[in-house]
Amino acid sequence: MVTSSKSETLSRENTRNMNSNTVGNALTIDVEDYFHVSAFSQVINRGDWHSYKSRVERNTKIILDVFGENQVSGTFFILGWVADKYPDLVREIDMRGHEVACHGYSHQLIYNQTPDVFRDETIRAKQILEDIVQKPVLGYRGASYSITKKSLWALDVLAEAGFKYDSSIFPVYHDRYGIPDAVEVPHELTTPSGEKIIEYPLSTYKIAKYKLPISGGGYFRLFPFWFTRHALGTLNKKGVPFNFYLHPWEIDPNQPKVKASLVSRFRHYNNLHKCEHRLRKLLKSFNFTTMRNVLSKRGLLT
Repeated sequence: MVTSSKSETLSRENTRNMNSNTVGNALTIDVEDYFHVSAFSQVINRGDWHSYKSRVERNTKIILDVFGENQVSGTFFILGWVADKYPDLVREIDMRGHEVACHGYSHQLIYNQTPDVFRDETIRAKQILEDIVQKPVLGYRGASYSITKKSLWALDVLAEAGFKYDSSIFPVYHDRYGIPDAVEVPHELTTPSGEKIIEYPLSTYKIAKYKLPISGGGYFRLFPFWFTRHALGTLNKKGVPFNFYLHPWEIDPNQPKVKASLVSRFRHYNNLHKCEHRLRKLLKSFNFTTMRNVLSKRGLLT
């Protein structure tokens, strides 16, 4: 007698479910290089970034090709530092039909910045991107999802700067980010000063009372693919569009190795060699579009 394993059963179940999936999900890329990540900030000085061999242009173009092969569009949250150095890459992202959005300028954790510094950097990054693509940049995502309860003031700055939506809040517990009791679906919120802005939080999957982060990135590399697909599919079956993210360096197992703490090295390098293959499978399992399109279809963004 032949029996199916749990993973095989769930895989067949999700393949059937996803073939009939009509929910459009946000496909997002945080365009930054391997030496920009917050996990390495203790060992890599921002003033030394120029001395590291950049791989962001190469890796982002691979992702663009993968998206093109699968005929999907996404939102690229581009770091201002990258846009300054590689304006042609920003133009290519835009010309290929993807949404250009803002990832700040210097990838600093927001709650470690003053409001004035954050405002100056954010406006600078937004202007750089808009000058390159010659169209409004509506969306923002903070470095390492660092809009937390102690940096909610940043939402006021974003609204004042003309952003229509933010995607910086992760409704989980984490040592670097998270607002565990935050609303878990796209919604309009009121900033501390009374302004309105749309929030598209990172997606979670509930197991009992625990909310598991399943939006992508290191979690996409850590969890078995069958589990990620099952968890994301569960959201779609409830009619909830999920918010998936990845970084260009996550499809690059040959990137230079940085000498950091054991935890930081694990978070950064775990399963890099599997990530591009998993991404290709994910794109065939769900419907994807830009964050702007998802919010528009839900009547949140006009």
